[in-house]
Amino acid sequence: MALHGVALVDKPAGMSSFSVVSRLRRIFRTLGVTKAGHTGTLDPLATGLLPICLGESTKFAQRLLEADKGYIATIKLGSATTTGDREGEISETQPANCDASSVRTALARFVGSIEQTPPIYSALKVAGKPAYEYARAGQVIELAKRTVQIHDIELLSCDVVAQEFEISVACSKGTYIRTLAEDLALTLGTVGHLAALRRTRTGGFDLSAAQPLEAWMECDDATRSSWLLPTDSLVAELPRIGLNEFDARDMQNGKIVSYDRTQSSLIPEEGDGLLLRVYGPSEHFLGLGKLAPDGLLRAERLLSTQGL
Repeated sequence: MALHGVALVDKPAGMSSFSVVSRLRRIFRTLGVTKAGHTGTLDPLATGLLPICLGESTKFAQRLLEADKGYIATIKLGSATTTGDREGEISETQPANCDASSVRTALARFVGSIEQTPPIYSALKVAGKPAYEYARAGQVIELAKRTVQIHDIELLSCDVVAQEFEISVACSKGTYIRTLAEDLALTLGTVGHLAALRRTRTGGFDLSAAQPLEAWMECDDATRSSWLLPTDSLVAELPRIGLNEFDARDMQNGKIVSYDRTQSSLIPEEGDGLLLRVYGPSEHFLGLGKLAPDGLLRAERLLSTQGL
């Protein structure tokens, strides 16, 4: 029986997200895992939470791509770089003389809905190619602004001598912390870049539950398996519905299941339907279904019965 679940990895600096996925896929291959995928890239510079879906869990990875994120970022004032972070070459310097009070005032301006221009050195696709390929080739392209949400931003520390400050950020998907660092510096009347980044949260997953990549690589199969979170942890925010043995089998066979309106408060009064976590007997997670106002439950995305 093939294994599936979610591995929470504390990614080290200097490694791409793709490399981390490749390593996890390799060590889980002996347990029958052939598919693996991350739920939102971290730049090589960044460390922290990288949830990796294994096996059948990859079917639900998209939900974490859409989820809110949390970060701790260190911003260096006085120098801008070609990439917006410390890995680029210094492209401009300006005097910087900011204190904690001025930084807090600037941070307050970024809470809520803001517009960002994605960095040219990013994986954002333009005509089928990542933007960074154009940048490396010396080609100038224009990237459209996007609206993102900064839910919360807080100053954690401020080194006045080094002109560096550390912040925590809770934000929507698609937020570029490198761009945020540059824009914050401009608001403070200088230039700056992202000196360090650590992701602390993705959706409902927290860094405190993650294991370092080295630990994943060095432990035995039994320990690795015990660290995996169940597939339904990817959709834990959705309401659940339970089916009896016969309805569960029908749903797995692609049939529409009729659910008694008098037995459930979940059935919506109108609309396209309610997305639900669907379980069979013994709390066995089947996948996602959509419950319509007429009480009909249709499969939306199911785990393969061969992978269970």
